[in-house]
Amino acid sequence: MIIQLDMQSELPIYSQLVYQIIEGIASGELQLGEALPSVRNLAADIGVNLHTVNKAYTLLKQDGYIQVHRQKGVVVNPDGMPDLTDDFLKKQQRELRPIIAEAICRGMTKEELSAVLDQMYDDVKIGHNKE
Repeated sequence: MIIQLDMQSELPIYSQLVYQIIEGIASGELQLGEALPSVRNLAADIGVNLHTVNKAYTLLKQDGYIQVHRQKGVVVNPDGMPDLTDDFLKKQQRELRPIIAEAICRGMTKEELSAVLDQMYDDVKIGHNKE
């Protein structure tokens, strides 16, 4: 999996890592049980601080996307992905609401917004790049 970071983005690097690893899992590029690079190796490969990768891995572990084993290292959770919970749905709504509001303010119709979401869903599912 190729990690592409935008160092000019307002989105923190650890968040970019979290989102790209989750997208890798969603697209099937990363399989359940597949090993991820160690914190040290990934940090060296992408040129970021160890703490940045560690924070991303900690968040992914807390949410159930990865497991950290002393012997096996970091792996995509072999037992499956986290369930669709009320907390996740509330978080999703909080994050989508301002995006929808901005789209409405800019004159986007519900159909146009739905078409964008449909295309993005398909792109993530089949592993197309974001841009």
